[in-house]
Amino acid sequence: MQVLIIGSLSGELGVAARIAAARGATLAQAETVDAALECLRADARTDLIICDVTHDFGALMRRLAAERFTTAVVAAGAENDEKAAVDAIRAGAREYLPLPPDSDLIAAILSAVSTEQKGEFIARDPAMRAVLSQADQVAPSTASILITGESGTGKEVLARYIHERSRRRKGPFVALNCAAIPDTLLESELFGHEKGAFSGAIARRTGKFEAADRGTLLLDEIGEMDARLQAKLLRTLQERTVDRIGGDRPVPVDVRILAATNVDLRSAIADGRFREDLFFRLNVMTLRIPPLRQRPGDIAPLAHHFVAHYARLNEVGTKHLTSRAVERLLAYSWRGNVRELENTMHRAVLLSSGPMIDVEHIGIPTEAEEPSHLLSPHAHATAGDTIGSLVGQRVEDVEQALILETLNHCLGNRTHAATILGISIRALRNKLREYAARGADVPAPHNGVAA
Repeated sequence: MQVLIIGSLSGELGVAARIAAARGATLAQAETVDAALECLRADARTDLIICDVTHDFGALMRRLAAERFTTAVVAAGAENDEKAAVDAIRAGAREYLPLPPDSDLIAAILSAVSTEQKGEFIARDPAMRAVLSQADQVAPSTASILITGESGTGKEVLARYIHERSRRRKGPFVALNCAAIPDTLLESELFGHEKGAFSGAIARRTGKFEAADRGTLLLDEIGEMDARLQAKLLRTLQERTVDRIGGDRPVPVDVRILAATNVDLRSAIADGRFREDLFFRLNVMTLRIPPLRQRPGDIAPLAHHFVAHYARLNEVGTKHLTSRAVERLLAYSWRGNVRELENTMHRAVLLSSGPMIDVEHIGIPTEAEEPSHLLSPHAHATAGDTIGSLVGQRVEDVEQALILETLNHCLGNRTHAATILGISIRALRNKLREYAARGADVPAPHNGVAA
């Protein structure tokens, strides 16, 4: 992870920076907001900004928004300065980091912004081992690879695995979620822009393609990309040059493309939503990650890994799963795949008071993996009682309650919640904006120790 520190490194902020570096972050530093913006314009690889609140934090957030930067921002300030913390969160900070810094809270913040372990992939099931075997074969090549699979299966983790085993492993790995950024901003994120190209373009800015030069660029959720941008992407891949918005000459780039999607691109082609020529350009090799329910041999190893990780992160001592808990995990259908399993284990670590995590701490029903027509008569009766209790309520109120409860269940993870609800991530974000405007308590997008 690349972290930009705004402020002096001579005091407690410097201690926080050194802790982040010890946790594996690559650091850049700027003394002022102006200098920080210069760094961001020149290098699109910054994943996180940590800003001392003694600077004008509100102005920083306004300028980031004006220049279309989507980088996560954490405010850092005195532990007892509640007003600064509230003001920073209201201005748009992802988190408030109290100073003097706590090393585990910094680790949690880094984990919340980038939960993927670099190049790590836990795979014990034969189905997943077969996928990794294919990945090992194609990783050293220069071919574009299309990674498919349901949401939450670990497509970005596999992409990092491939990069770490490629000839470009010493170069940058840059990931961009095409569904998480509005179409109006995505073009600038990908290709960069020149000064004056549009309102708010006050300086030249490099895009993800240039940031990934001599390395690997992962285009996640490629199936959500607008048709106009698909055409520009295809031209970039063919010509191996980038046309910045407002630019007068192409910029050569040397980038290996990995694309990931949970959409059936062949169906999208038939529906006119995805370009066939771009599909063939990306689909030199396809790696399909099976859903977690089709690789049961991975469930227990992944669960043990997440329990150890979150127990360490939350400083709650060593935790272990009971045999009953493991049996319950193996019987569940895991519609949200590895991401749902991770969130479930995180919650179980927080709910268990002793060293053992049992069934009651996991919080998943026994019949969740079965179709509704196979449920017991008692389950049908319970479902009927629940539906009956909704009579008299407005549809929009029921929908809001369902969405917010699902989001709480997912510890604020938008992608996972959208998967469970069966709606797009954009539709979910629009709903959450409406609820927040009405005064509803919407869970924060990322959750670390503080959450």
